[in-house]
Amino acid sequence: MKQFDWHSVRWSFWFGVLAFIVIMLGLIWSGLKVYQTLMDEQQVPLGAIVIQGDMQHSTSDDIRQALIAGEVGSFFAADVETLRDRVEALPWIYSASVRKEWPGRLRIFVVEQIPMAIWNDQQVLNKQGQIFSAQVNELAVELPHLKGPDADVQEVIRQFERIGGMLALSPFSIQQLEVTERFSVSVRLNNGISLRLGREARLERVQRFMDLYSFLSTQDERAIDYVDLRYDTGVAVGWRE
Repeated sequence: MKQFDWHSVRWSFWFGVLAFIVIMLGLIWSGLKVYQTLMDEQQVPLGAIVIQGDMQHSTSDDIRQALIAGEVGSFFAADVETLRDRVEALPWIYSASVRKEWPGRLRIFVVEQIPMAIWNDQQVLNKQGQIFSAQVNELAVELPHLKGPDADVQEVIRQFERIGGMLALSPFSIQQLEVTERFSVSVRLNNGISLRLGREARLERVQRFMDLYSFLSTQDERAIDYVDLRYDTGVAVGWRE
C-alpha cells in the first residue's frame, strides 16, 4: 500500500498561499499606480475650459481665476461641486453648472444675477429678491433705490411692487422707496417729489396724490419738495427754496 506524502501536501498548500499573496500584492500595486496616474494633474490634466452663458458683469477671466483659486486636480480628481461653488461665489454669478468632458475638457455654464434695485445704497437686489454684494457705481443702468432693514427685504419689495404698480399708469415712477423699522413708508418719485405715506392706507394715499397733483403744481411758482399724505383728509406740501 502506497504511503500518503503529507509533507508534499503541506508544501504545496503554502506555496499556493504564497503565490496568491504575491498575485494580490501585484494587483494592489498595479491598482495604486493606475489610481495615482488618474489623480495626477500632470498625467491626466484638464486641458481646456469652455465657458458659456450671457455675461454682462463677469468675464471669462474672472471665472478662470475663481477655478484656480484652490486645488483643481486631474480630470478624474477634479470635484465639480467644489468648482461650481467657487464660480458661484463670484458676486455677479447667480448659478453655475460644471461638467467634465473626456478627455480633458471642463464645460461651465453660468447664469448672471439680474439686478432689480440698489439696496441701502451699498448692495444690489436681484430679481429673486436676494441681496448680493457688487460694485454699485459700476452698474450700467440706473436702478431704483430701496432701503430698509435687511430682515424686512421682502416687505420692502412688496411695497415697491404695489406702489409701483399703481404708478404705472401715471407719468411717475419710483426713484427711491424706504421702509423704516416701524414700517413707515416714504417714496421719492422720478420728478424729485417725496411722498410721505406712513404705515396705513398707502395705496389710497398714492391715489390721493395723483388726484391732487395737477392742482398742487399750480399753487406756487416753486417746485414741490414733498407731499405729506399722512392725514385722513388733505395733505401738507413742502416747496423747494
